[in-house]
Amino acid sequence: METTSTLKITKRDNSKIADVDFNNLAFGSVFTDHMFSVEYVNGQWQQPEIVPYGPISMDPSAKVFHYGQAVFEGMKAFKDDQGDIFLFRPEDNWERINTSSARLAMPELPKEVFMEGLMELLKLDEAWIKAGDGNSLYIRPFHIATQPGVSASPSDRYKFMIILAPAQSYYSGEVSVVFAEKYSRAASGGVGYAKAAGNYAAQFYPTNLAKEEGYQQVIWTDANTHEYLEEAGTMNVFFRVGDKLLTAPTNDTILNGITRKSIIQLAEAAGITVEVRPVAVKEIVEAAQAGELKEIFGVGTAAVVVPFKSFAYKGEDHKLNAPENSYGVQFKKDLNDIQYNRTEDKYGWRVAVK
Repeated sequence: METTSTLKITKRDNSKIADVDFNNLAFGSVFTDHMFSVEYVNGQWQQPEIVPYGPISMDPSAKVFHYGQAVFEGMKAFKDDQGDIFLFRPEDNWERINTSSARLAMPELPKEVFMEGLMELLKLDEAWIKAGDGNSLYIRPFHIATQPGVSASPSDRYKFMIILAPAQSYYSGEVSVVFAEKYSRAASGGVGYAKAAGNYAAQFYPTNLAKEEGYQQVIWTDANTHEYLEEAGTMNVFFRVGDKLLTAPTNDTILNGITRKSIIQLAEAAGITVEVRPVAVKEIVEAAQAGELKEIFGVGTAAVVVPFKSFAYKGEDHKLNAPENSYGVQFKKDLNDIQYNRTEDKYGWRVAVK
């Protein structure tokens, strides 16, 4: 047992890394040797600690199970060819989980607790971060209500944790999507902009219906009219019409994606016209019919960039054939080059783990 400032560290006796097949990883199913944890009790964050990864004990009446006070983040760590480790815009994740927490009446976590716990955890489990294109360590910070009791009120106790999972590609194969005509991801005035656990649970049923029809994901439409496109599955989405790039503005129904805003900056730096505005279903269907729709791709931490091969609307499939100068392919390469320390980082996004 050791401490770094206020952080207590208890190491696992023997690593389980030798039992892991890093060539055959199912995303988010294998976890590293350690995890970070800190409790919120009596209006204060307690001493943070890193302990061996394992089950946690909670009362069956803990409010997270009954009233859904749960938020999370998704991040990645990368290792370059020299063995150095880097994060990508980690302060953005800290800011966003606090935004999500505040929306669900949960206490915000101090920056120094988040960053120190994350850095020390990564250094402790650095052997799990593999170099090479496509390899990364997926980082899952999450925050849950732990107070026992089923009264319908905010919890007065919370637990914040970080767990780590070695990762390869999130999606494999070609992806077809369907535009939502009935179901919505989020409603105006709700919690769509927060990474609240319930947002994702609510997507599973309509996504399963889409899969039964042969589609891998749903592009969600607005709850009021179903006339405007918002997000793709669990990702932000971009549409390339001609040489212009279109994406919906962030608001209280759309997540402020870190990959999304990075791609907007990369596109603008490359001289590509980016229009951040409501994108109508009718506009995209007509662009596809006229041969002007060149690409649709989803973007997010886990997947980075996922090109869609087709979309369906009102029973009609529209095929997409990405041009040779695919924006999605180029943006993924540009982001990966920064993340893996293969090129200059002009934006200050890359943060070394030391």
